[in-house]
Amino acid sequence: MVIRQCLDRMTVDHMRVVCCRNPWVYRIGADMFLITKKDRPMMNRRTFGLTALACAAAPSALLAEDFEITRTDAEWRSMLTDLQYRVMREEATERAGSSPLDKNYAAGVYDCRGCDLPLYPSQTKYDSGTGWPSFFESLPNAVATKPDRKLFSVRTEVHCRRCGSHLGHVFDDGPQPTGKRHCLNGASLVFRA
Repeated sequence: MVIRQCLDRMTVDHMRVVCCRNPWVYRIGADMFLITKKDRPMMNRRTFGLTALACAAAPSALLAEDFEITRTDAEWRSMLTDLQYRVMREEATERAGSSPLDKNYAAGVYDCRGCDLPLYPSQTKYDSGTGWPSFFESLPNAVATKPDRKLFSVRTEVHCRRCGSHLGHVFDDGPQPTGKRHCLNGASLVFRA
């Protein structure tokens, strides 16, 4: 009981594991404590459920951002087609080869469909052979990235820094000078010559 009261007053930062073979032995200041089985934290259905819920909600809560341009869900739906809405607001991916922008190599700029922010100059576009418009570099201060953990691995998701619209993903297999491949959904882009 004394051990539990003492540990309740201390933070984890003040504790240090003394013996790696026994993770329940801690040194706090000059005193050493052994945490007995009855003092160990228990995992039950309630704590397991709360832990699982917290882990599921944490990534989106931690990665939530404030954007300069915000719209209600109804406003987004009224200005976008179903495909554009799924790609830009729900982070879906359009079918490979379905965007006419994949084979467009005219001089101009690719803007965000959600807020008209210029994102990529045509000089950085190249044919990656993937079926999606690909660029090796964006315009300065145009896009932002975040980790994407949806497919059992961590990828880098890229979105418009002004309205948060999902654009695609960034991979490390692009051409020089950056070595990056910004693999984008054409549904998120508008080309302006």
